[in-house]
Amino acid sequence: MVRKRLNALRPDVLNHDCPSRWVLERVADKWTALVVYALAAGTLRYGTLQRKVDGISQKMLTQVLRQLETDGIIQRVVYPIVPPKVEYSLTPLGEDLTKTLSALCTWVELHLPQILAAQARNAQQNIAGEKSAPSGVTPPARGVAANRLVRRTTGRNK
Repeated sequence: MVRKRLNALRPDVLNHDCPSRWVLERVADKWTALVVYALAAGTLRYGTLQRKVDGISQKMLTQVLRQLETDGIIQRVVYPIVPPKVEYSLTPLGEDLTKTLSALCTWVELHLPQILAAQARNAQQNIAGEKSAPSGVTPPARGVAANRLVRRTTGRNK
């Protein structure tokens, strides 16, 4: 019965109830994308993977690896030796995903200077907007990232 329902459902990521939305949320996650991108280079052990994906916590890496294994994107091989040796690699499905992720990562790296310049311009405009705000009018709040960018680009600490 469930199989019939899933076959009748046309994948539509814009539909809130479609399972494709859940898959998109999973693969579009920052840590998921970085782990899959790191595994595109080949089979890695846990510690090597954690060092390669700079900034990921042990808990988050474990969570992401379990989710990717459940989704059939990676495979986990445990060797029966002491101490245990565990390796992670992409499945054919995961290798197919890396084509898209590689294109996205390449795009980000290629356009990073333009994005940073746009953020700096917007931060400067926000500062100028704060200076010219009429008295009694509170300017819109900036996020933490915008505040860091303002400090970095202007030397202002606000």
